[in-house]
Amino acid sequence: MIVEAAHEILSALRHHKLRTFLTALSVAWGTFMLTLLLGAGRGLENGVAWEFRDDALASISVRPSQTSLPYAGRKPGRDVRFTDEDLDAVDRLPGVEHATGRFYYWGQLSVSRGSRRASFDVRGVHPDHRHLERTEMTHGRFVNDRDLRERRKIAVIGSEVRTMLFAPHEDPIGEYIEIRGLPYRVVGVFEDQGGQDEQRKIYVPISTAQAVYRSPGRLHHLLFTLTTEDVPTSQRIADATLSLLKGRHEVHPDDRRAIRIHNNLERFGKITEVFTWIRAFVWIVGCGTLLAGVIGVGNILLISVAERTKEFGIRKALGATPRSIVGMVVVEGLVITLTSGYAGVVLGVGLLEVVSKALPAAQYFRNPGVELDVALGAVALLAISGTLAGLVPALRAARVDPMVALREGD
Repeated sequence: MIVEAAHEILSALRHHKLRTFLTALSVAWGTFMLTLLLGAGRGLENGVAWEFRDDALASISVRPSQTSLPYAGRKPGRDVRFTDEDLDAVDRLPGVEHATGRFYYWGQLSVSRGSRRASFDVRGVHPDHRHLERTEMTHGRFVNDRDLRERRKIAVIGSEVRTMLFAPHEDPIGEYIEIRGLPYRVVGVFEDQGGQDEQRKIYVPISTAQAVYRSPGRLHHLLFTLTTEDVPTSQRIADATLSLLKGRHEVHPDDRRAIRIHNNLERFGKITEVFTWIRAFVWIVGCGTLLAGVIGVGNILLISVAERTKEFGIRKALGATPRSIVGMVVVEGLVITLTSGYAGVVLGVGLLEVVSKALPAAQYFRNPGVELDVALGAVALLAISGTLAGLVPALRAARVDPMVALREGD
């Protein structure tokens, strides 16, 4: 029974090979473009998400700059300088979880151990800094409070620093490296999701960095994580931080250049919203292309029904029910849409895999692909489209009068 039905459907489709092929091609092109656009959109989204891998998502960073407006008897152009007291004040704000300052050794510093020498980025930090940079300790420990109090000359090095300054069999913990001629004892090795650039950094206690540069209490950068991932709440905390620091440094409330604040959570939320609209646009474009193919399927089935009027009349005269005729025509539509649609999806996924393997991991385009739920959604869309494409022609075939059909056939 099933074999006979399949044979009848295939015979009907083979009757107009070129027309069936062109219609199937339009459906395949629609699903191919939909898959390709969704995969490319995912690649862009992954690329942007990759840019956030290095820092804690729910975090805020603050940098001092120069005033641009006069205020409290002070002229514009005054440098704003953060101190340890600013960090303590920010750390007491509601909603702040982990707070740290940074003191930069400007430029790449020459670091050596024995005959090995290279240049690295060295930063003075607080113990909570590892929560901001998602630092993962692989050996030893990070900077602690005692290091800060005693201004110890200790260093926490990235894995790339270890590779360049130590032999593979050497344990760096407890060994000494020289930073600009001063000895620092290595107490830890870390890895960072930011990649090789982040793993080429060296962290020292911020109090030690301040002492070396004779800048007691000076901070170049404030950073802190939040206790919430709610964007509106993070905006309120950012506003409170800005107001606090402007008040402490006598900065005009409307001066936007004196203190620069960056809300990582807010930025990520805006980017996520943009990609939500992009995905909706892609679905609209892809479904529009697919709709054109489905209309083509409906048209070919209408023509097929018109040419097979006598056949349907004979079937009804021999006892075929309208339901069986509707089912036959609908299945023909499903065969065209599902077969060609699956082909388009497979080709699209295949091309995305080739592109993913052939192209190097770019900064803003990584791992393009289509997720399982999207693929299942496309399958459901194909099934619905195939059913709708065959429904109108099927109902027309079911309404064929056997006597009229036989007379027209003669």
